[in-house]
Formats: sequence, structure tokens, C-alpha cells
Amino acid sequence: MKKNYKFLDKINFPSDLKKIPESKLQNVADELRDEMIDAVSVTGGHLGASLGVVELTVALHYIFNTPNDKLVWDVGHQCYPHKILTGRKDKIRTLRQGGGLSGFTKRLESEYDPFGAAHSSTSISSALGIAVANKLSNKSDNVIAVIGDGAISAGMAYEAMNNAGTSKTKMIVILNDNDMSIARPVGAMGTYLAKIFSGKIYFSFRETIKLITSAFSKRFSAKAGKAEDLLRSAVTGGTLFSSLGFYYIGPIDGHDLNSLMPILRNARDTKHEGPILIHIKTKKGKGYTFAEEAKDNYHGVSKFNVKTGEQIKTSSKIPSYTKVFAKTLIQHAKKDSKIVAITAAMPDGTGLDIFRKEFPDRTFDVGIAEQHAVTFAAGLATENYKPYAAIYSTFLQRAYDQVVHDVAIQSLPVRFAIDRAGLVGADGPTHAGSFDTTYLSTLPNFIVMAASDEAELVKMINTSTEINDRPCAFRYPRGVGFGTALPTINEKIEIGKSKIILEGKKVAILNFGTRLNEILKASENLEKKGVNITVVDARFAKPLDENLIWQLATTHEAIMTIEEGSIGGFGSHVVDFLTKKGLLDNNLKFRSMKLPDIFIDQDTPESMYKAANLDAKSIEEKVLDVLNSNIILQKQK
Repeated sequence: MKKNYKFLDKINFPSDLKKIPESKLQNVADELRDEMIDAVSVTGGHLGASLGVVELTVALHYIFNTPNDKLVWDVGHQCYPHKILTGRKDKIRTLRQGGGLSGFTKRLESEYDPFGAAHSSTSISSALGIAVANKLSNKSDNVIAVIGDGAISAGMAYEAMNNAGTSKTKMIVILNDNDMSIARPVGAMGTYLAKIFSGKIYFSFRETIKLITSAFSKRFSAKAGKAEDLLRSAVTGGTLFSSLGFYYIGPIDGHDLNSLMPILRNARDTKHEGPILIHIKTKKGKGYTFAEEAKDNYHGVSKFNVKTGEQIKTSSKIPSYTKVFAKTLIQHAKKDSKIVAITAAMPDGTGLDIFRKEFPDRTFDVGIAEQHAVTFAAGLATENYKPYAAIYSTFLQRAYDQVVHDVAIQSLPVRFAIDRAGLVGADGPTHAGSFDTTYLSTLPNFIVMAASDEAELVKMINTSTEINDRPCAFRYPRGVGFGTALPTINEKIEIGKSKIILEGKKVAILNFGTRLNEILKASENLEKKGVNITVVDARFAKPLDENLIWQLATTHEAIMTIEEGSIGGFGSHVVDFLTKKGLLDNNLKFRSMKLPDIFIDQDTPESMYKAANLDAKSIEEKVLDVLNSNIILQKQK
């Protein structure tokens, strides 16, 4: 049941927020935090990061003239309080639901979202682009980028800062330093920020006033300016950011509105040319005890009980694909000391937290740095190690040049464990694993596999341990498997060899991925209608089982391919083979069932696959359609 609030009920847009006395803004923040906790307990979502930026969100919308002033949130999963204050309060309980609000910023959703984001470290680049556009158009609107939750560790953030520092374009970057990403941040930048914070420069209200009155004044003398620069370098510790051309302020207590408000107001009003970086210190999960005490500060949560903090999760004795991968790799690593595992800031999501408990010295979390992760793995492979790069499909896209240039061209045996393949549900199109089959199988000498169930995944991991002359990838979805009994780690697959599941007549279906179960459901219904089909688990998009495809093409009226990926993937390679061999010239029908050429909005995975026409009913209808078209063609002849 929706709660009643003294202040929040009067706020629908930032213009309403500005009517509240500044002295009451903490009350607004408290109500905003309370409303957000209550809403996410119903929907699930990215709670921890949003809890940490409540005061900052209130201050930004109070000080700046959004949406004319552009506010860009990095990653987007810290935008829930922003959504509540920008006209979406009444829809906040539809977060991440079918037809509801996106869990991230989205341009089509609101004019207050100037840039859509669900992957990290894009805010400074996009904000600089907006700021330069303003400059070219002689517009004086402010542009503010909020980056944090580990996103500052990615190389793209530094590329952007390097460019921004020399551009002499005014923009404001707020570094939301909360000591966290999804897991604990790793790398030198986290250590550097910790040193800044530990240097007794956590400004109080009085110190903040002193700082901003000097920092944003017109540089009243050359001596004063030099003194100020010396102060900022020696006292604040922001040497790196200053060296990159940013006017560094901080760290500031990000939960203290008395500190935040004057800093932001002066940043808004200053005539300083060039970028300003305001370093704030916040606590992920702030204001909700269970989130503050959780290991990941409630980064991503399912529905939960507000009073107890207990998350409502569907219980299943069937292990997830992620856990099957991790446990299988552990078994191999116990026998082979050359096996190492790499993740890009996702140890929990990829199962490598389990692997790390067994092999801490052979597990490498490189931070939000997928490009580095891939080339780092390539370097390990040159020294005869067996690197497993466990990266979500959607995140591996960020390192495609490294996959091509550093791995594929050199034919280095990096093993890519591609989690979250296919449609992923509530995270929507930004996190869907739609393209990896296409972008990997187009590369020469690359082995690309997809598991139809958890048993096949084990066999593919087993097989990958002995692929030492070229790169390979095996893809698997989010969630639990089908309860299939798992094989031993000795059971392998012959490279490029498919598996016949059912033998029928007229139509042969080649499956690539976990749609096999839906195909088998369709085959049961078809059998009741007197239609027997051949079903093959292809296993490989590259290399293809050309001998079997040739055999099927010459003994069936039609071939169908089904996959959880985009155009250009498995089906495209099959039709290319059929065309080259002239097999389509003999009245052989071909149909490809794949993800449609659209970005499918968030919903349950089942609903998303139904929308993509990749469910059992759609498969059944496609088989009947191709058979009817053959009958019509024969009658015409």
C-alpha cells in the first residue's frame, strides 16, 4: 500500500521540489529514501546504489534547472530517486516490470534522462559531448555527470577525462565514491581514493564554506591562485584529477546537505572555464540497515520484506548454469594448475567467487575493465596458461576489438565463458545476450558453442580444457537448468559434432542453445497432428557439422534453425553453407528462427521469448507453415 508523505506527496517534478524550504530538504530525502525502499521491496532492483545518492539527487534537482541543465547518471542503476522526483513517482512500483519503468535511465522514458545508460563508465564522455554541443550552440546550460559505484575504474572514464581536461569546456563531474561497485572495487584507483579519504580532508560545513569561497571566486591575484592550487594539490590529494585538467574539490560528505548545497550552487554559478570534479563520499545502502550490513550493500535485490530485510527468492534444488560452470571449472583446476579464471568486476555474477575460495591466487578480478580482461587473458595464454574469461555476453561487447585483434588474429587459446546468453528478463535490452554468437562466429578459427542444458555445458567446459591451438567460447543463459543429470569431467564433445535428438521426416530442426526444450514441446504437439520432425542439437555455430547438415538437406523437405541470438549467427552460417553447396537449388526450404531485429523491452524471460516468437507454440506454427508452403508449391508445379 502506498504511503502518505508530508513533503514527497507535494513533489511531482523538480519545480515542486524547489518550493520546499532548503531547511526541510533532509526531510524530503528521508521520505524519498523510505519510498524507494518500499517500492523496490515490491519490484526488486538495484537498491544499494540508489540509497547512497538520495541526498545528492535532492541537492542536484534543487540547485540545477533540470531538464534544461542536463544530469547524466553513470550506469543508471543509481537513478531510482531521480525517477521519483522527475514525474515518475506514480509508476515507481512498475520498475523492471513488463510495460513499466526501466531500471536504468532511458531517453524515451523522460526528458529528464538526457542519456540512456545501463553499462558503466559512459557518463563523462556523453556529458562532455552535450557540453561541447552547448558551447557550439552558445547555450549556457549546465551539464553534470555523476560517476561512481566502481565505474571510475574503467578505461573509458579516463579517456573522457583526458579529453575533457584539455577542452576548456565547462562541465561538472561528481565522483560518487562509495568504496563499492557490485563487489569490492579492485585496483590502484580504489586505493588512491581511499588514501585521499584517509588524509583527514573530509570537509565539515565550516571548512566547506571556506573552500568554496576561495575556490570559485574570481582569482583575485596570481599569488592567491598559486596558493589555492598548492592547497588543492597538497591538502586535498586530488593530484591525479588536477593533472588531467580538472578543478578538484573534495572529498565532501555526500550525505550532508549543508556541505553539498553550497558546493553545487557555486559550481553552478562559477565562471571557471573547464571541467570541475567534485569528489563526494557516500555509503552504498545508506539509511537501510540490512543494505548497509549486506556484503554487496543490496546491489541487486529480489522482492524483500522491508521489516526483516529477507529477500523473497524462488527456491530450487536445480543448480544455476553459473554455479555448474564454476564447480566444473574447479574440478578441472584441481587437476590442472595452468587453469586460471578472470572476471571484470563480476565475481558473484559469474560464479568466480566460488572458484576464488578454492584458488585465490589463480582468480583475477580486474575491475570494470573488459578490454583489459581480454588482453590480460591473451597474455596469460602466450605463456601456456589456460585462461577462462568469464564475462556476461552484453559486457563482452565492450571488448570486441581485443577479442579480434589480441586473441583471434593471434589464435590464442583464451576460453570465453559467456554467461547471461539470450534474453535476461528485468534488466531488459541493455543486458540481453543477443549478439555474441554473431560477433564471435564471424571470426576465423574461433570455436563457438552453446549449451542446450546444464549437462551439455559441463561437456563443453570439459572439451575447452583441451583446445590449445585457438580461442573458443561456450554460452549459457541466466538462471537454473532443467535438472539434467550432470556428466563427469571426462565426457567431452568432438569439435563440430552435433547430436541427433529425434529422427523424423520432412522437416529437420537444428537447435543452437537452450530452446531445445521448447522444440521438444512443439514436437509432441506436432506428433499428435501426424507430423514427425527431426531434431538436432547443433552444439556448434562454428565449426558447423557440415556432414550432418548435408545429410539432412538431402533427406528432408525443409531445414529450420533456432537460436537465442540475432541475425548473422548460427542460422546465417547454415544458410551460407547450404547456398555454397547448391543445396537450396533443389526445392529445399529453409527457415531461420532467431531474435527479431528489434530491442525487446524488459519482461519475464518467458514473455520476452514469446514476444520473440521463440516459444513452443511459435515453433509448432513455423513447422506447419513451412510444410503448407511446400504443399502449395508442389500443387503449383
